[in-house]
Amino acid sequence: MVIHEIVRVRFAPSPTGYLHVGGARTALYNWLFARNKKGIFILRIEDTDRTRSTEEAVKAILDGMEWLGLNWDEGPDVGGDFGPYFQTERIHIYKDWVKKLIKEDKAYHCFCTPEELEQQRRTAEAKKEAAKYNGKCRELSGSDIKHKIAKGVPNVIRFKCPSEGQTIVNDLIRGPVTFKNDVLDDFVMIKSDGFPTYNFAAVIDDHLMKITHVIRGDDHLSNTPRQILLYQAFGLEIPEFAHIPMILGKDKARLSKRHGATSVIEYDGMGYLPEAMLNYIAKLGWGHGDQEIFSREELTRFFSIEKVNKTSAVFDVDKLDWLNAHYIRQLPIDKVISSCLPHLKAAFPGIDEQRSAEYIRKVITCLHDRLRTFKDIAPLSEYFFADKPHIEMAAHEKYLSKEGVRDMTAKLREKLSTVTPFSKESIEKAFKGLAEEMKIKLGELIHPARALLTGRTESPGIYDVVEILGKEVVLKRLEF
Repeated sequence: MVIHEIVRVRFAPSPTGYLHVGGARTALYNWLFARNKKGIFILRIEDTDRTRSTEEAVKAILDGMEWLGLNWDEGPDVGGDFGPYFQTERIHIYKDWVKKLIKEDKAYHCFCTPEELEQQRRTAEAKKEAAKYNGKCRELSGSDIKHKIAKGVPNVIRFKCPSEGQTIVNDLIRGPVTFKNDVLDDFVMIKSDGFPTYNFAAVIDDHLMKITHVIRGDDHLSNTPRQILLYQAFGLEIPEFAHIPMILGKDKARLSKRHGATSVIEYDGMGYLPEAMLNYIAKLGWGHGDQEIFSREELTRFFSIEKVNKTSAVFDVDKLDWLNAHYIRQLPIDKVISSCLPHLKAAFPGIDEQRSAEYIRKVITCLHDRLRTFKDIAPLSEYFFADKPHIEMAAHEKYLSKEGVRDMTAKLREKLSTVTPFSKESIEKAFKGLAEEMKIKLGELIHPARALLTGRTESPGIYDVVEILGKEVVLKRLEF
């Protein structure tokens, strides 16, 4: 790896949608690399796709970055010495640079129509050849070009790609990757609407913003030889490249909507913590020994490009849930309560009027250790807010269908009716006392009681459940 005086990296999303999980991981790896090297992290918005780029998508990207805590040193809302940081505000810059290539006969105007290009593609397909531009306009005379431009004939500007030799990408993750130049066609740099293509704009911006390392998804690997050729044509220093393997679903297909949520901001609404998401996506393709849980400071200290895997990572929501549960358990209970409340209110409208704040607090506190996400609070707590619980088939068959259960729960009801104060300690004493009187195991009493009070085979400690529900509700539910 080349030693740079100041490391400068960038995350450059296209605002055509939300910040998806793959993009978030790319942003994180760039951020961690910059922080580890005490360098600069830049956010650049590549919004030259005018048909798909939207202001809503820009906001979604910024919101996603802010939720994850990936602050940028230069970029939108922050500024910097190398802006603007929206490509649509840099059009004049690209036009100046492309003129240099045309003047040096390294680029040319192409007047081929979409119909002609489609025909070229079909011809190549019929010959079972790679679809590439056939260079029809490459040798147009200067007078022909001036004449067509004067007539207003739509045109693009293409790069004159060398037809011989090879271009080697010295990738920091994959090692050297070789591309033959004869498979790289004369790609478009400036479209007919005057806007630059990705390959051209990225090179100019990365150079002007003094980017030292380009860390991005491996779906961009095929773009890299074209970009290297542009750097060479301009006589510019080439940054170092690192291409991160893609993220797959459990079916080993590329991660997409059919695998569930792919936008990081959706995970916020689903009850995940940014710390858990950050920890999880960091581990999707990188690791530090057997360690699973990392603080932000540890991620920054341990991260290195050399430890990024060469193979694709698999997104496993169960692992994310496990991490999220860990981070929830580390939170102060007041933070857990405030995070759970929106999900409770959505699931049980009018909960504020029906239950006291203290009752809701007790419910959330009781279930705290069982939460994988904050959204889990609603299904886990349903029996605390229902008029009567729905008794699951498993609970009925396992604990309520046995002979003698009705008599046993009647005795428990009678015992609990005399308990004062109705506290956890007094309730526990009543349960144990009755089990002793009836000469049965404590579990034989607890399991049917749990089934009647919660409708389930599992719950928090039965004494906590009984205390929170209160004497009136408990006695009513034990009628069997």
